[in-house]
Amino acid sequence: MTFAAVLGLALAASLSAGAQTFTVLYSFAGYPTDGAGPGAGLLMDASGNLYGTTAFGGKVNGAHCGSSGYIGCGTVFKLDTNGVETVLHNFTGADGANASSNLITDAYGNLYGTTANGGNLQDCGGDGIAGCGVVFELSGEEETVLHRFTGGADGAFPQAGLVMDASGALYGTALEGGSVGGGVVFKLVGKKETVLHSFTGGKDGDGPASGLLLDATGNLYGTDVAGGDTDCGCGVVFKLSGKHLSVLHSFKGTPDGAKPVAGVIMDSAGNLYGTTIDGGIQGNLGTVFEVTPANKESVLYRFRQEQNGFSPVGLVRDAQGNLYGTTAEGGLYGYGVVYEITAAGKEKILHAFCSGDCSDGGSPNGLMMDAQGNLYGTNFGGGVNRKGTIFKITLQPSHPQ
Repeated sequence: MTFAAVLGLALAASLSAGAQTFTVLYSFAGYPTDGAGPGAGLLMDASGNLYGTTAFGGKVNGAHCGSSGYIGCGTVFKLDTNGVETVLHNFTGADGANASSNLITDAYGNLYGTTANGGNLQDCGGDGIAGCGVVFELSGEEETVLHRFTGGADGAFPQAGLVMDASGALYGTALEGGSVGGGVVFKLVGKKETVLHSFTGGKDGDGPASGLLLDATGNLYGTDVAGGDTDCGCGVVFKLSGKHLSVLHSFKGTPDGAKPVAGVIMDSAGNLYGTTIDGGIQGNLGTVFEVTPANKESVLYRFRQEQNGFSPVGLVRDAQGNLYGTTAEGGLYGYGVVYEITAAGKEKILHAFCSGDCSDGGSPNGLMMDAQGNLYGTNFGGGVNRKGTIFKITLQPSHPQ
């Protein structure tokens, strides 16, 4: 199938859900054409072009890169405002593989991200896929590996994207590795990595799967999927000031949630917002939570019914205090939803994915919001080729920015 045919089918899959409009902007075709399995959210430039990564697909069929029937080491892609997709980089394995991170950019338009595998191509204990992961820079279509993780004290398997401070230093997390194997928070200046914190798997947390939030004074905020000072070890929200880590909240499972896989966002008052994929009440379907600057946690919403979605991932917030996110599962068809949580704590389903039966996609990742309040995201699967999609949701005029 040609790119034009794929794009035509994707654009035809424009669905209306209430007062908002859902549109598939692109359906991935996979190896050897483009990417497959986008596992993270999107970046938008000033011209409205979208950038992201795929975990599989691309033009390189590396045996050390595939998993569960997928072929290819993954890509970095661009989708322009006309719906034309360009592969900016095909990962080879040695330069990274299986990217599941969002991208960031510097003032010169260079892109930065991570891959969960690849790099040194040694056995890192990751599902038979070689390499412990990399941090990379992409300048145009030229890729530079800034750091190859070894699986030792420096970390292993970076799952999430990066943040950059005013000096150009990069900060991120690695799911495993470190001094005792619980993962790390790292800083990268040029190609020099410094570990700011190695998680012990105890009260300070275990397994940072999410990216970091950097505030105006240089503090870093993030989550761990496990650990904490509760009996269940259900994960934490943490703050890192320099090399000093403070646990802001340890999850109990019931009723506040468990396994915060996504990171946190912050409002102008310093309140943090995030999600847990488990815990809460009535089936442990996950929560949306808030942590105040006084470290008081409150649950804004508990997912109670599978048809309303469950296992929520990251959030975005509009100027009125409404929160928007996705769930990886559940919904009317079982393939996840895009939802809104109003400032009053009410949930509204904006779109339910049906994947195997429809061309809209399934298993959505985190969202981004443009200046007009439109939402953009990716699906790991589904679409006309069952390799994932890029979508847009235009909200009703009652959500001005």
